[in-house]
Amino acid sequence: MNRTLRNGLTIGQHRAAFPLFQGGMGVRISAGSLAGHVARCGGFGTVAAAGIGANSPHFDGRNFFAADRAAFQDEIRKALAIARGGVVGVNCMVAVTNYEDMVLAACEAGAHFVVSGAGLPLNLPELTAERFPQVALIPIVSSLRAAQIIARKWYKGYGRLPDAVIVEDPDTAGGHLGEKLENIGSGEYDQYATVRAIKDFFLTEYQRRVPIVAAGGIWNRADVSRALGQGADGVQMASRFVCTVECDAADAFKQAYIAARREDIGLVMSPAGLPGRALVGNIERIRQHDLDAGEGCQYACLKRCAFKESGERFCIVGALDRAQRGDVETGLIFCGSNAWRAKRIETVQEVFDELFALNKPTAAETMVVNG
Repeated sequence: MNRTLRNGLTIGQHRAAFPLFQGGMGVRISAGSLAGHVARCGGFGTVAAAGIGANSPHFDGRNFFAADRAAFQDEIRKALAIARGGVVGVNCMVAVTNYEDMVLAACEAGAHFVVSGAGLPLNLPELTAERFPQVALIPIVSSLRAAQIIARKWYKGYGRLPDAVIVEDPDTAGGHLGEKLENIGSGEYDQYATVRAIKDFFLTEYQRRVPIVAAGGIWNRADVSRALGQGADGVQMASRFVCTVECDAADAFKQAYIAARREDIGLVMSPAGLPGRALVGNIERIRQHDLDAGEGCQYACLKRCAFKESGERFCIVGALDRAQRGDVETGLIFCGSNAWRAKRIETVQEVFDELFALNKPTAAETMVVNG
């Protein structure tokens, strides 16, 4: 099919005007405001579940899981109200302790789709099949192998395939990454070969055209055009939306992106046992904050966590929460490899105008892509 910047994208029962997912950014970087405005502008807006209860009026310091659920539903409903009929969904990490409950909470609040990564979401259809069959289910993978495992498990166990698959490039994406540390940046990973291989897998094995969405390192109109030209049906962008008026992060967090240089971005090991991409200049201060506080795990937010189990590294929710509130000295600032390209605060609508404006045709828009 002809896939251009101006084509909409249908995922399950839900269609957006533009083929763009806003990536989920945990601990209130992408909450109701950002997700709602992205959806209102014609994209797929995403509220991230991870740690969303930490900086909420529901949290009293002891009731993290109850607060997490209540705050998540608050932000989804806020996003839906802002979106005015646009498509709003969520990102739920498999690695979090309350994964199943947060998926159900999202569906109960009216989410249109669930994106799930940081582990293989092998039981995701089981959570939604009976009560929420209209909710689109979208795993995040970085390899053909992972997509095959998920698809075969879902099809055999639940008679269902993913409504879309997001292929995340570990060499460029921000936050937690689905690849071993030693393999990131080796130069061996080919994102668009992976996109095409997964698309071919669904066509060959199931005779199904499953939309494949490219994520990681996508910043501007040329990047979107290249992704679509290389076989992707849509793109996911996260870091580009941080420096928007509507992003839920504190101004200091946004200014840290604007001040960042390319060399300020690197890899850290999360206590979740996953590498992550972030601004790395303050990593020692993040660790020192927890040492000085002398407190152990307050959240138990992850199924596996080095900080919870042995006090190693740092509290991931605490570090991300401090950054979201504006403490960029001892807070962890996740970002993609292109975050240094942020130069100013803009609106979500201005981002969409730059990416999709009708008066800015490109040669790549006329390329014919296998869909």
